[in-house]
Amino acid sequence: MRRPGVIALVLGALLVAGCRFPYSLSGGGLPTDIKSVAIIPFDNETASPELQHELNEALRSSFGSKLGLKEAGEDKASAVVRGKIVSYDLDAATGFSANPAQATSSRRQLKIVVHVEIFDQIHNRVLGRPMDITETGDYPEGGEASGRKQAIDKIVTGIIQGAQSNW
Repeated sequence: MRRPGVIALVLGALLVAGCRFPYSLSGGGLPTDIKSVAIIPFDNETASPELQHELNEALRSSFGSKLGLKEAGEDKASAVVRGKIVSYDLDAATGFSANPAQATSSRRQLKIVVHVEIFDQIHNRVLGRPMDITETGDYPEGGEASGRKQAIDKIVTGIIQGAQSNW
């Protein structure tokens, strides 16, 4: 008497044993020879000078921890993350006071647009395709820094996901 479950299990085991899976968490979806990365401060086309520093720091801390890449200088890195901050728009009101005598908003939103690419210095080519990422951050009146951090975190997540999926 044949047992379909046993046959499927044996065939599955043979299939797995015959295959080689070069899977590694190091480098995510990046080529396996990418072991280090340089995060170049993005060109900043906005009037907000702190934006460049905040984005750079967020990228530097995330690339090592999330993709398993070592940070290196641009001349020694296998890959370079570079880009530009295209726009930074503030103060779109998203919530208003329920009191008709008070015309102030209680919630605001900002928007950041960046252009980014990852350049493979080993093979002298851009990995995937350059990306334009637009993200928003909501913040209470007077709390622009928290909205900026929220938008930057979303941008970094988008770049990391792009690298993991190889764009």
